[in-house]
Amino acid sequence: MGKFDGVLIASDFDNTLVYTEAARREEGALPQVSRKNREAINYFMEGGGRFAIATGRALPAFARFAPQVPMNAPGVLCNGAVLYDFSAGAYLDTILLPPQSLERGQEVLDRFPTVAVEAYHVDNVIHVVRPNLYTRQHIHVTHVAVEDKEDLLGVPLPLGKLMFEEDHACLEQVREWILHQPWAGRYEVLFSAPTLLELTALGANKGGMVRRLAARLGIAMDRVYCVGDEANDLSMLTAGGEGFAPENCSEAVRRSGVTLVRPAWEDALAHVVEILDQRY
Repeated sequence: MGKFDGVLIASDFDNTLVYTEAARREEGALPQVSRKNREAINYFMEGGGRFAIATGRALPAFARFAPQVPMNAPGVLCNGAVLYDFSAGAYLDTILLPPQSLERGQEVLDRFPTVAVEAYHVDNVIHVVRPNLYTRQHIHVTHVAVEDKEDLLGVPLPLGKLMFEEDHACLEQVREWILHQPWAGRYEVLFSAPTLLELTALGANKGGMVRRLAARLGIAMDRVYCVGDEANDLSMLTAGGEGFAPENCSEAVRRSGVTLVRPAWEDALAHVVEILDQRY
């Protein structure tokens, strides 16, 4: 019996496990997962704990970084739209966008002419319509190839998510407009970063997929600990026994009652494991 038997940690990647924001803004070199974070995760797993990534990234945007992350549980990807088993190389669960989402996403583009969108196909293809500065910055961070399309109507299905890209003030207007549409109730509409607004199917959020993961592993939700920094993490930060956030988290996360830990650039995940090590 290990001290962490029956315990699950689900952690966001960008600006939680690894601080990527500076690299995104400056289009500089991407940092690696730190030695302290890797050692802490390995210590947790050696004690019987299960560690999973829970990221907004789709598989092609995370796959090249996955070897840096010690994991012994399937990962939540695409902001909760899919559950992926890295050891088997297979999707275990999906909550996909309804087909009408292409037309609805195109409505957004038609109404907001400076907004770009990335469309995430479950066959690991990312299409982009009307790329802008924020698209280029995001592609730099993910290091993934994209295929240009004239409009969303030419993008093949099925899709895990749409991600709109512009400055935050514009995306706030996009979010408000979407929420006032008659079809808004079929979707989750959340910021994963100030310049990234994500649209997934209703129920496709990190919290919901972490619950499905915990059920698969036979782990009670009061022994699930989630770590994240942005609004798209809130559903999982409030789902388990306790939510943790690095000091660099957004104001929305800070106000949610999470336990704050060291910032992402000072090994936030290692700090979480230190706290749990005292608890168990």
